[in-house]
Amino acid sequence: MDSAVVLAAALRALGPSRTLAATADSPALAREELRSARVTAEKLGAELTVLATDELAVPGYRANAGDRCYFCKQTVLSRVTAVAAARGFRHVATGTHSDDRRSAHRPGLRAAKELRVVEPLADAGLGKARVRGVAREWGLPVAEKPGSPCLASRIAVGVPVSRERLELVERSEHTVRSYLTARQVAVRDLRVRILAEAFRVELDSPSRRWLDRRPDQADALLSQVGLVVGMPTGTIASYRAGGVSSTAALSGTTQERPSR
Repeated sequence: MDSAVVLAAALRALGPSRTLAATADSPALAREELRSARVTAEKLGAELTVLATDELAVPGYRANAGDRCYFCKQTVLSRVTAVAAARGFRHVATGTHSDDRRSAHRPGLRAAKELRVVEPLADAGLGKARVRGVAREWGLPVAEKPGSPCLASRIAVGVPVSRERLELVERSEHTVRSYLTARQVAVRDLRVRILAEAFRVELDSPSRRWLDRRPDQADALLSQVGLVVGMPTGTIASYRAGGVSSTAALSGTTQERPSR
């Protein structure tokens, strides 16, 4: 949603001939997110270039030692800036907002700074809530879209990132969403976190309350997810942004319903 606001602003200020949207396509990008990027660019009237990137080729990214996002952004933004230069664009802008800059753990911002990427939302002092307000005011199709960071963000720090684990995350989240949708539960926030020896399903409060009132349904859901990820032990917890992205996040407390 944040990047869409930057794209819309660029189109308003510069026009489509002087604006290029770019998205990186890698195993860490959910297929639904790629589809959404294509649809958004088309609706806004922007040219979109989809760039194949291979973050998994970078040892620091695979190691997932707490600075994975640095190596990801370094890889992706290097590719984008190279394409921008080849196409004659002077600047690369991202959807980073002021709340991101205040976050305690954002190693990806260092890579953006090194590559001189601009952050117009943050520079204007706009936080997440105000950015969403702009999206609503401009009638953007993604105005109500919940955040959806890369699939690697679901893998706990210290657990190596692999193509297989990324695929398991995407499949397991599809399983959870399909399970709840079939029971007429509208899911907004959903993450399946891959921990060292277990998994955790994080859900928005209404979805979690629905499962809390139906322990048999919760157990059945955990069993299905466990089969997908190949782990017998799982829990259901309240959604928490960045819940496994750092050692500090992992040590944080969250109320969980354990598997039976």
